[in-house]
Amino acid sequence: MTTLLLQLSDPHIREPGRLAYGRINTAPYLAQAVQTMLRLPQRADALVITGDLTDFGRAAEYEHLRALLAPLGPLPTYLLPGNHDERTQLRQSFPQHTYLGTEGFVQYCVPVGGMTLIALDTVVPGASEGSLCRERLAWLADALDAHRHRPVVIAMHHPPFQTLIGHMDAIGLLSGAAELEALVARHPNVERVICGHLHRSIQVRFGGAIAMTAPSPAHQVCLDLAPDATSAWTLEPPGFAVHALPEGGRLVSHTAASGVHEGPYPFHEAGQLID
Repeated sequence: MTTLLLQLSDPHIREPGRLAYGRINTAPYLAQAVQTMLRLPQRADALVITGDLTDFGRAAEYEHLRALLAPLGPLPTYLLPGNHDERTQLRQSFPQHTYLGTEGFVQYCVPVGGMTLIALDTVVPGASEGSLCRERLAWLADALDAHRHRPVVIAMHHPPFQTLIGHMDAIGLLSGAAELEALVARHPNVERVICGHLHRSIQVRFGGAIAMTAPSPAHQVCLDLAPDATSAWTLEPPGFAVHALPEGGRLVSHTAASGVHEGPYPFHEAGQLID
């Protein structure tokens, strides 16, 4: 059996009818991503959303998010705060999500098929940048030791690496990245460190594993690697990530485009190439 973990990130949901950044209604984009997930040929084992669930962390925004995710039905869905979220309101709005805990950092370990998902909280309240303090890193060290005999995926909001998109790196994980990489390096069963925040698909080697970000189901951060690049977003094609772990194999990650597209068309018919 292959374990399928879906990853959404940065939907930035507003109250119904409200626009993010005064320009974009993010809700239809999330609805489109949900429908695309439901059309996948394989049944997913779980979905994790790696932060910026809402735009301001308000109760009405989380209620709207809940309604938009409802078509997923019984699919286990795991939430993680980003810098646009508010921990207390998140817990109050999703009381049935008991893995969120009742206070402090939102950190948890859950089984997903043949792997363990470890969620790590990088939020600094009131700030755009992220951090991993000694308490959070110590919790992770214990969690990794407890799950050293299973494949592990670590989920977090702020990526622990430089992306070369300068204005985003300035509000990335500004402390704790080196310590996190050392922990990952000591645990070869860590298959991925999956992140959000960047609204793009980006990959890098990290502690002997792969760290990566997922695209947003709505708007993307502009791909501009100039040191003085302007902070801006674009309506490039939206998407999400699909992490597939075959039994006894290695984790393979795909980026899936949201929406309905032409095809599929065969490369050949009746064993013959089409001329």
